[in-house]
Amino acid sequence: MRIGTEDKKKLAILAVLGTLGIGSIVYIYTSFMGSDAPAPSAAPVVTTKPAAPPAKGAKSSGTAVKIGTASTELDPTLKMGPMLATESLVYSGSGRNIFSPASMPIDIPKPVASVRKTPPPPVYTPPPGPPPPPPIDLKFFGTATLANGKRQAFLLKGDDVFLAADGDVVQRRYKVITVSANSILVEDMANNNRQTLPLLH
Repeated sequence: MRIGTEDKKKLAILAVLGTLGIGSIVYIYTSFMGSDAPAPSAAPVVTTKPAAPPAKGAKSSGTAVKIGTASTELDPTLKMGPMLATESLVYSGSGRNIFSPASMPIDIPKPVASVRKTPPPPVYTPPPGPPPPPPIDLKFFGTATLANGKRQAFLLKGDDVFLAADGDVVQRRYKVITVSANSILVEDMANNNRQTLPLLH
């Protein structure tokens, strides 16, 4: 009899522990499964005109003001009337239409001229050449013809008078090249410069 009573106590304790274990497993399972479920979407908030404050001295009625609507009361159907109204809108601005080539151009103000004056471009000046040779300081004032037909020239330099024919040198510098009736050709040997001297009248 004593052994049977102890068995019943053990069975009762095991039953209680089993029940608690099953309850714990069910609770843990439902907790994990509930965390994976998507959170319910928040209902859109519809603002309404707030109620006028009570008059001075009046007692509050204690009624709460409705500030939102449950998502079950919203109408999800599309309304074609407002959509068609927005499609029929026509551009009617008074400015320039950038999508139309016939639109009136905008008058862009011209830039104000700068106060600073632009300096004129520099003028190109060629480098100076060599100075011209000095003129031959002789004066041709007459001719003389020899018996053989050779012509000589009368030349004046300062107060000195020279008689020179073709090929003669005057004062070791001026060489007579040719003698004509009205002019002579003289070379300045110092500068390799030839000049024609006319006959002085």
